[in-house]
Amino acid sequence: QVQLVESGGGSVQAGGSLRLSCAAVGDSFSWNCLGWFRQAPGKEREGVGTIRRDEVTTYADPVKGRFSISRDNAKKTLYLQMNSLEPDDTAMYFCAASSLTTSPTLCPGFRYWGQGTQVTVSS
Repeated sequence: QVQLVESGGGSVQAGGSLRLSCAAVGDSFSWNCLGWFRQAPGKEREGVGTIRRDEVTTYADPVKGRFSISRDNAKKTLYLQMNSLEPDDTAMYFCAASSLTTSPTLCPGFRYWGQGTQVTVSS
């Protein structure tokens, strides 16, 4: 079991930066693939990016070059650094953890989800 709690959301002007954190409670943090997702009003949830156990990251096209995902297994915390924010980045942001995996390269389905933190970017 992994419980996830996001923090760091807020309101920022376009071009600004925010850093989201996702604190995990549980024993398996280092054994999970982790990810960030977002959902804007009236839109479906979409993936932002993932970080595998071997710390290889992938990003959705809209955020490539602007967002960066990292993890600190000792602190059981996942991060999302967001730079050059745009109004289209306005959404509720969620962190998620996969089922346990012994593979450092696989990212199985996301099983555990946080409650989300709101990010609002004004023009």
